[in-house]
Amino acid sequence: MTNEAIQEGGSSIHFASFSSHNSNFRYTYNKVREVKSYRVGELFAAYRDILWDDGRHKYNVSSFIGEIDEILLGERFSAFDQNTLDNLIGILRQRGNSNATINRKMAALSKLLRKAHKMGDIHSLPEFRRQKERAGRIRFLERDEEARLFAAIKSRSEDAYRLSVFLVDTGCRLGEALGLIWNDIQEHRVSFWITKSGRSRTIPMTERVKEVIKLPPNTEGRRPKGPFTKLTQAQYRAIWNDAKTEVGLGADKQVVPHILRHTCASRLVQGGIDIRRVQMWLGHQTLSMTMRYAHLATNDLDGCVVVLEKPRGDEASSRSAEGSVFASPLTTPTSVSSSRKEKKPAAAKAPRKRSKRE
Repeated sequence: MTNEAIQEGGSSIHFASFSSHNSNFRYTYNKVREVKSYRVGELFAAYRDILWDDGRHKYNVSSFIGEIDEILLGERFSAFDQNTLDNLIGILRQRGNSNATINRKMAALSKLLRKAHKMGDIHSLPEFRRQKERAGRIRFLERDEEARLFAAIKSRSEDAYRLSVFLVDTGCRLGEALGLIWNDIQEHRVSFWITKSGRSRTIPMTERVKEVIKLPPNTEGRRPKGPFTKLTQAQYRAIWNDAKTEVGLGADKQVVPHILRHTCASRLVQGGIDIRRVQMWLGHQTLSMTMRYAHLATNDLDGCVVVLEKPRGDEASSRSAEGSVFASPLTTPTSVSSSRKEKKPAAAKAPRKRSKRE
């Protein structure tokens, strides 16, 4: 390359060419960008509509990012280092956040920072490690609790009562039920298209669900868009909280509308429905989410009691082994009498060789 070509390109040149008699090479250099710094809130404002759909989840993420920005004191950064992340997690834990809550907040932050890094806004990312979560006890409603709670809800709102019955018998999420339109209900089945996992599912309806999706007779106004579109989440939660206080469940923090989904799953598992079908019914993205209810399927372990309680003694043990649900041809002893009756087949005689004389 000549000096004139170098001078002509100057400092702003993005590529250079080298020519010879036998080859022609082109070298491309990345464009140098100015390093800028951003607040977490500024990154969220830039990418929230790209990364998250409108809805309750986006509202929760907005709250998470706002809290993180407040903890960081609005600090601007061009690289989010590991020390900053560790300090952030420590402060959240000091504020009483459980590991499950911290994981949800860090998932939102990680998604935002990965997008910013991909777009070149920040030039390094920390390692996000999932905090170990405790399984915890799953609370579900007993039949008598459901009856008392639903009666209190019905006395306040017929629409809220119909929705409650629908939630406990379908196991769907509150947002999925409120988003239903009439076209989603066909004969004996209901389809959920707007779901948390983004995957639609269709399930059959119980008899009482078929009844509650019918609107009560009302001659005023036009027909609503769906069976539960007259209610909002805020309205339903307010009715729920008043009703649960009336029936003496006000102090139980786990008695929230989502408990109806847990109740449905628990009843399916306790009724002998296998975990895979329960996963399909609830619309869980992974089987591990449904396995939280697997401990309720205790019928499969009843055979263990038979083995542990078998009487002592050879004769009794033999009878117990033969009657056990775990008995197999390899472990069940055969009776002596039957073995004696079995005769071994006689060995076939080898053919006699003919002599030369014959």
